[in-house]
Amino acid sequence: MLMYDGNPRNAADQVAALEKAGLDTVWVAEAYGFDSPTLMGYLAARTETVEIGAAILNVYSRTPALLAQTAAGLDNVSQGRAILGLGASGPQVIEGWHGLAYDKPLTRTREAIDIIRAAVRRDTVSYDGKVFHLPLPQGEGTGLGKPLKMLTKPERRAVPIYVAALGAKSVQGAAEYADGWLPFLFSPEGSAKVWGDALARGRAKRSDDLAPLEIAAGGMVAVGDDVKGLLDFARPMFALYIGGMGARGKNFYNDLACSYGFEAEAKKIQDLYLDGHKRDAEAEVPLELLEQVNLVGPESYVKERIAAFQEVGVTNLQVAPASDDPVGLVRQLKEWTS
Repeated sequence: MLMYDGNPRNAADQVAALEKAGLDTVWVAEAYGFDSPTLMGYLAARTETVEIGAAILNVYSRTPALLAQTAAGLDNVSQGRAILGLGASGPQVIEGWHGLAYDKPLTRTREAIDIIRAAVRRDTVSYDGKVFHLPLPQGEGTGLGKPLKMLTKPERRAVPIYVAALGAKSVQGAAEYADGWLPFLFSPEGSAKVWGDALARGRAKRSDDLAPLEIAAGGMVAVGDDVKGLLDFARPMFALYIGGMGARGKNFYNDLACSYGFEAEAKKIQDLYLDGHKRDAEAEVPLELLEQVNLVGPESYVKERIAAFQEVGVTNLQVAPASDDPVGLVRQLKEWTS
């Protein structure tokens, strides 16, 4: 996973090296940093085999038609290696950064996917949903809009669409109609309790036209005996998400930590973080949680963690190498997962 800090050009150099070590997929974050399609196009030019995924593009700031154009364009320049990762993001980003109302996230996501798939197939797109209407109906706009199909021919008739989801209804939706699911802060030990029923409900409604659901999940990977010391590197990010992403009463990651059984800790982290005590919030992140959602420890233990993710249905191990030699670590992981 390429995060939204640092220099994209340097990141591209690293991805090219990791590709040679066996990296299968690189996920490019966006949030309110650099846009991900620009870097994804640059990565396409710098690589040959690695799949290049957006993680994620939100379904508010780009229209479904533009998302389809972006997916088709990226798939073309990468010669069929693009993955379109979509999500609703959250009110903090959508309303604070993009100035758009955070409404109907589940409906908006599903309708966007319907339109994207139709556009990439080069269907003439006409859609009358609860959120999107193509063309605009009578009485809206100039009245001159008409159903259109994509001018250019996409590389593939379908670009894989993964959905980032945490809540039960959104996870159910991903399991029903997406090609893949992108959870975050995924705990193999807690996943069945938190998402098991939602995944089962979604899969029960899944179309036979879709392949089995892919699940891309994982965490920081580090091999060594100083487990606590290594895991301390993850504390700032966990404190940011559990404490600072959103507001009191509206933080999806805080809710997830509570669902895992860390209610008291999640509240304390949030209170400290929102009151400006970030370092104190980091210290309150439970070591048990850090151990569950990362792959950190001696070699034998990291192999056990890989197996734990596989056993609960993770098909694509998503890793953030924490090493002075990330290329060597990815090469090792490739051997362990082959």
